[in-house]
Amino acid sequence: MYKPLIYLISAFVLISCKLEQQVADLIITNANIYTVNEKAPKAESFAVKDNLIIGIGTSKEINEQFQSQNILDAEGKTILPGLIDAHCHFRNLAFFMQTVDLSGTTSFEEVIERVVAFQKDKNAEFIIGRGWDQNDWEIKEYPTKKELDALYPKIPVALTRIDGHALLVNQAALDLAGINNKTAVSGGEIFKKNGRITGVLVDNAMNLVRKTIPEMSLSKRVQALKDAESYCLELGLTTLTDAGLDRKTIELIDSLQQNEELKIKVYAMVSMSPENLDYYLEKGISKTDRLNVRSFKVYADGALGSRGATLKKPYSDREGHYGAMVTSLDDLSMIAKRLAKSKFQMNTHAIGDSANSYVLKTYAKELKSQTNRRWRMEHAQIIDPDEFDYFTEIIPSVQPTHATSDMYWAEDRLGPERINGAYAYKTLLEINGRIALGTDFPVEKVNPMLTFYAAVARKDLSGYPEDGFQIKNGLSREETLKGMTIWAAYSNFEEKEKGSLEVNKFADFVILDQDIMTIPIKEVPNIKINGTYINGEKVY
Repeated sequence: MYKPLIYLISAFVLISCKLEQQVADLIITNANIYTVNEKAPKAESFAVKDNLIIGIGTSKEINEQFQSQNILDAEGKTILPGLIDAHCHFRNLAFFMQTVDLSGTTSFEEVIERVVAFQKDKNAEFIIGRGWDQNDWEIKEYPTKKELDALYPKIPVALTRIDGHALLVNQAALDLAGINNKTAVSGGEIFKKNGRITGVLVDNAMNLVRKTIPEMSLSKRVQALKDAESYCLELGLTTLTDAGLDRKTIELIDSLQQNEELKIKVYAMVSMSPENLDYYLEKGISKTDRLNVRSFKVYADGALGSRGATLKKPYSDREGHYGAMVTSLDDLSMIAKRLAKSKFQMNTHAIGDSANSYVLKTYAKELKSQTNRRWRMEHAQIIDPDEFDYFTEIIPSVQPTHATSDMYWAEDRLGPERINGAYAYKTLLEINGRIALGTDFPVEKVNPMLTFYAAVARKDLSGYPEDGFQIKNGLSREETLKGMTIWAAYSNFEEKEKGSLEVNKFADFVILDQDIMTIPIKEVPNIKINGTYINGEKVY
């Protein structure tokens, strides 16, 4: 007699529960989630509304609290916070994706073959390429312009070394730039042999040629940025820290993001120049949900591979050579003084122990009465053992694949003693408590899985060396994940909005096809991205 009434009450209770549930734009369920939130490091499910995570926990908890027309069953796959590249060159990647790719070449003959194939297809008025590295060749010497002169006597050619600190050009490019035996340059070098220019330019000398390269049209620049974005999203990157952007590119990226033509987020370091410094210090910090402009990129010295890094003692493989400062000591001091009086962050490229020493001491001097400035050392590659303690307050921003790319020849440059203070990521982490990890792409490959692998294993993709390169400075998987997420976000003043999966942070996350935290480390480079989400929107 009472059954109809019981059914009615039960139905009413169910309806009431449904009405009490919060409506979400997206629910992810049945996942293996590494939140990078120390209070709740693992989860199975989360809900998203208006770009933000509004709930996270077990699948049962989220299904009870939220409802959505858009529910994704992750089928047990691993989910991480959106990956952040703490030091890269997005604009350069976009540009070089439109040029000759010389990465991985094993001889100068192969470089020439790729240039010829490119020019046959493109018929360019100015041939641009990037990625050669003489250290990967059997003859580990800088090339000369002889072959390029013979092939292209009237077409300028400019081929950038993998680290971006050396340039091989032909005579047509030298003539266009007005470079001859009388040309002098500060903070760089014009290589000569038997009194004749070889075609290799290092650091500031490169600028003389770069000024003559025709600028891309606006439509081509936009398409180039979109092409580079697609590649980054496919690899699970949701935020890029671009280490050196000009004002024009920053404003173009902003306009594309505002029009929803670019979805990827960018933390922009403004390229240092007197004009940029004056303009942005007057303008102040600029922040949207996708673009953050609050730092300057400064170059102290060059790169170790091209012997441009500034060392305290001469290079072990080049007698009497110390490298060269790209920015003068007076200018570095002036820049630091001006930025210390502003809210802008100073992020300085420093490779050699001499360059690192000067910049670290300059930072300490200018920030001695300030806290939470988060100034960064980009690369922090070779550190005097007596000066590691400066990193207590200065954030080390490093690129793990540099260690595994440079390990074949770095000791030749530095000798057996100095190499112990190089690529010392664990030491830097122990002193600071945080370390920001990036790639420096397109110097290295874009894939963040290679960053993870190199940081932990300290090996190349063939598994060499068996015990890992200076394995004492390898990072744990947990430390590496933090370096690619929450610590990278912290280094960009963005840890309250990204870098971990928790309530009220942006729903930036990636879905992997394997569990990066448990599979054999040698399998990590093979991990594929099943989905990339920014602000809760699937972008790949």
